[in-house]
This record gives sequence, C-alpha cells and structure tokens, in this order.
Amino acid sequence: MILSLKLRSLTVCLTIILMVVFFPSAVKSQARPYTDEALGYVLDLPTANWRTIRVPGVAHPSTEFRYGERSPIHLRIRRELVDADVSLAELVQRQQKLDRVFLRGYVKGKDESFAGRLSGAKYPYEYIRTGKPMAGLIYYLEANNRIVYRLEFTGPPDKLRNLSDQTEFIARSFRLR
Repeated sequence: MILSLKLRSLTVCLTIILMVVFFPSAVKSQARPYTDEALGYVLDLPTANWRTIRVPGVAHPSTEFRYGERSPIHLRIRRELVDADVSLAELVQRQQKLDRVFLRGYVKGKDESFAGRLSGAKYPYEYIRTGKPMAGLIYYLEANNRIVYRLEFTGPPDKLRNLSDQTEFIARSFRLR
C-alpha cells in the first residue's frame, strides 16, 4: 500500500515536470492581459502577484502596478510625446541627467537596445532612498517617431534582479491597443 502511494505521487510529479517541459504555454497561461484605454496600450502580467493600483490624477487617473501585497517592487508606465527628431539614445541621456540630479547616490548601468513587440532601449540604475539602496530599470518603447512609452520598474536591487525574467516578460508583451 505504501509502495503504491509512493508510486502514485512519483507519477504525478513526473507528469507535472513533463507538462512544464513539453507544454510551457500551459504554465504561461497564468499571464493575464491588462488594457489601459486612456494611454492606449495592452500588456501581459506574468503572475497573479502583479496587482493594479489606480492613482488619481488632475487630468485623468492612471494605473500603476505593484508586485505582491506589501512588496516594494513598483511599475509605473508613462506615454511621452517627443519631437520627431529625438532619438531613444537622447531620451535615455536626458533621463540619466535628471536622475543624476534628483536621486542621491545615483549609479547608472549600461544601456542596451531592446526588442519586443515594440522596440526600444532599456537601462538599469541604482540610487539611495531614505538610507536604503534602491534600483530602477527603465524600458523606452517606441510606438512611432513621436510617441514613446516609458516602463519604469523600481525596488530593492536584489528583489528587482530576482524578477528580471518578469520585467522582461512584461516589456516584451507591451503592445498598442
């Protein structure tokens, strides 16, 4: 009887492992889409741990995202209207100059090009807030030559690094409505 029970549990475990290996889309089905009508985008949140937060605004309310119930990991999305001749490299440099001025202990990381449903650039950085180390990761995604979406993830450096596969997933899933 005990042998039979062990055999069953082993069979169940092997079945689950095989499902994950051979049918990863079944595991990814946890992802849920989020649509922002006001800013005209859709993105996929990889797990149920990402929750939306409505933020009231003067012109219109916006939505931000937090990982977990009390987690300090935060995602803010903004749509920026830029001059047609402004490159993504210039946007990144402009943001880095602002961050240097306003963020204590600012240390920039290496900026890289990024390819998802919308292409663009990303760059990591670190800084100090209320005496604690913090990190940020910004994705600039080009909708067209005038509109750029900025996805800004912030939180403690170690926790943000642990979620790097999820931040990539969200940025790659970002698309226009």
